Amino acid sequence: MIWAWLGALAVGLSLGLLGSGGAILTTPILVYLVGHDEKAAIAESLAIVGAIALAGVLRAWPQGRVDFRSALLLALPGIVGTSLGAQLSVFLSGAVQLAMLAVLMLTAATLMFRRGRGEPAAGVETSVRAGQPGQDASALAYGGLSSQWKIVLQGTGLGLATGLVGVGGGFLIVPVLVLLRRLPMPTAIGTSLAIIAVNSAVGFGQYLWLIRGAEAPSGTALKVDWFVIGTFVVLGVGGSLVGNHLSGRLYHGTLKRIFAVFLVLMAGFILVRQAPRVFPGVFGPSTANSGDSTAASTGFGTAEGTQASQSSPRSAPAASEGGR
Repeated sequence: MIWAWLGALAVGLSLGLLGSGGAILTTPILVYLVGHDEKAAIAESLAIVGAIALAGVLRAWPQGRVDFRSALLLALPGIVGTSLGAQLSVFLSGAVQLAMLAVLMLTAATLMFRRGRGEPAAGVETSVRAGQPGQDASALAYGGLSSQWKIVLQGTGLGLATGLVGVGGGFLIVPVLVLLRRLPMPTAIGTSLAIIAVNSAVGFGQYLWLIRGAEAPSGTALKVDWFVIGTFVVLGVGGSLVGNHLSGRLYHGTLKRIFAVFLVLMAGFILVRQAPRVFPGVFGPSTANSGDSTAASTGFGTAEGTQASQSSPRSAPAASEGGR
């Protein structure tokens, strides 16, 4: 379990150092280091990410680094997207959700590689502070109603990712706030935390409702582990404080490239592990939970379904004996 606690510290540390992206590691840590079912891990990840983000908002708010107008503009469609994503997760197996998370990791790594080389967002921040056109935080980079619709659509898409795979999406939210809302980078990071906190809270509530009465492929009841959630939150907040303290002393471009490489490696590991479960006909039978095709295909297994599947093999011999 010590590796899981170190992983929680790493999540908080990466959030403090980079401002976004670190929370994407939470679900894999809960699955591979703690050993939780994918569905429960996604629910727990939403609670952990949301709590850590809320702690960040409480630190950024007094410093004037939260633009609530921009947060509202993205959070409202994000709530819709998060609810939709959580409902769609009913039709997906945990293996498919992890594979989708791996693809999202590769997307995050690509964005971090690009920013690590050129840091384009910094140029936007400089122009805003220098008083060039677009200084007003409510002004949009591409102007007009069409850009507002772009923000609404992106907020919905970000919420959809939150509901489906349990990520905060800060690595996608921050560029939207900088480029479309023309926020300075520190304000964009603080505002993104507010959006993440809202979306994560909505997603966590949805998952708590969905996993009631559901069962994991192993046959055990799906439930969240409040002790693990609390421990991860405490360690994550502590790690983010340390990361914030160190961030001014380290070059962000190098940090982002290092973290991007780690995301690529983690995504590759997840895809290798989950490919046999997602495509059993191509990669062969799954080594984990291979005997529970029903739960894997329907997403959330139910107690009734599990009991029926367990009773049917026993009733078949009895029926054949009666026929004799």
